[in-house]
Amino acid sequence: MCNLFCLGTYNAWLSVYEKKSMLLSTPLPFVEAFISELDNGLRQYNSDLGLSRKQRYWLVFCLMGIILTNSICWARFERISLGQYKVGALSWMFRQAKISWEMLLQIGVALVLKQHGITEGVLATDDSDHGRSKTTKRIFKAHKLKDKKRGGYINGQTIVLLVLVTPKVTLPVGFEFYQADPAQRSWQKEDKRLQKQGVAKKKRPPAPAPNPAYPSKPQLALRLIAQFRRHHPQIKVKAVVADALYGQAKFMDAAAALFGGVQVISQLRHNQNIRYRTRTYHVSSYFSKFQGVAQSIRIRGQDPIQATVGSARLKVCAHGKKRFVIALKYPGEKEYRYLVATDLTWRTIDIVQAYSLRWLVEICQPQYPHSLLHLYAEVV
Repeated sequence: MCNLFCLGTYNAWLSVYEKKSMLLSTPLPFVEAFISELDNGLRQYNSDLGLSRKQRYWLVFCLMGIILTNSICWARFERISLGQYKVGALSWMFRQAKISWEMLLQIGVALVLKQHGITEGVLATDDSDHGRSKTTKRIFKAHKLKDKKRGGYINGQTIVLLVLVTPKVTLPVGFEFYQADPAQRSWQKEDKRLQKQGVAKKKRPPAPAPNPAYPSKPQLALRLIAQFRRHHPQIKVKAVVADALYGQAKFMDAAAALFGGVQVISQLRHNQNIRYRTRTYHVSSYFSKFQGVAQSIRIRGQDPIQATVGSARLKVCAHGKKRFVIALKYPGEKEYRYLVATDLTWRTIDIVQAYSLRWLVEICQPQYPHSLLHLYAEVV
C-alpha cells in the first residue's frame, strides 16, 4: 500500500514537472511578444544593442522559468526543464552575454508605461537591506549591516530603489547597490571611541575626504532620478518623495532642479533646528506650542482617516532657506513626524497625501523581469 502511495505521488510530481517542461519548450505568446518588443526597442535606441537569436531564446526561457517557479534560481530552472538545460550553461549565459542590462530595464519600463498609457506620476525612493550568508566573497557589494529585526549585525547587500507611483500601477524604474566607505566607517568607529574617552573634537582625527568610489545613498538616489528623467522625458513627474535620510538640502534642491522646480518631500528629525522670526527652536518644540488640527486624509486612495496636522512655512537652519514644514500624527500614534517640502505653494493636505505614497516603496521589492512582464501581459 505504501509503495502504491509513493508511486502515485511520484507520478503526480512527474506529471506536474512534465507539464511545466512542456511550457518551457512552448513559451506563452505574451512572453515572446515582450522579448520581441524589448529587442526592437534596443535596436531603435542603438542598432548595436539588439539581441541575438540565442539571447532572445535565453531570455524567453528565463522569464518562463520565473513564471513557473515564482523565483529567480538557476537550479530550479534546471529542475523544471527536466535536465534539458544545466545550471552552468544558464548562469554562463547570464555572466558572459553582451547584453546592455541597464537599457534592457529602461526599455522594459518604457514598454509598460506606453502599454498602460501612463503620462505622469510621483517618484519615490528608499533603500532596503537584504541579508546574505556569512561568507560572501563573490556577492557584489556585500558588507556588514545592522540587523533591524533581531539586533546585532548581518552580512548582506543594500539596494537604493526608485519607483514610479501612478494612478494605475506602482512600477520599479531603477536601482543601485550601496556600500559604505570602509575608511569612513573606520573613522566613525574610532571617533565614537575617542568621544567616550572624553577627547575634545579638535584633538580627534578629522573625517576622511569622501571617496567617489563609494557614493552615498542620496547621491545614488539622485543618479537614479537623473537616469529616469533622461530615459523617460515624456513622463510628467508631479513630486519626488523620500524618507528622513534624504531630507538634506543638497538632495532636495538637486532633485527639484532636475525637473524644473518640482515638489520634493522628505522628513526632518524631531530635534532639527528651525527659525521663526528671531528665535531658533527644535522643530518638535515649535509645534508643541500649537495644537494640531484634525483633518480627513486619504492614504494611497483608501478610505479617509482623521489625522492631526499642523504646518508652517519656516526657515530650516540646516537648509539655509525657508521650507514648508508639517507636523503629522496618524490615528493611534503618540509622537508627531515632521515633513519638509521644497515648494511653498502647495496646500498642506496635498503634501501629506503625496508623502503617503512613499510607503509603496516598502511593498515594491523588485523582481524586475517578473513584475514588468506581468504588467505587460495585462495589456497584451
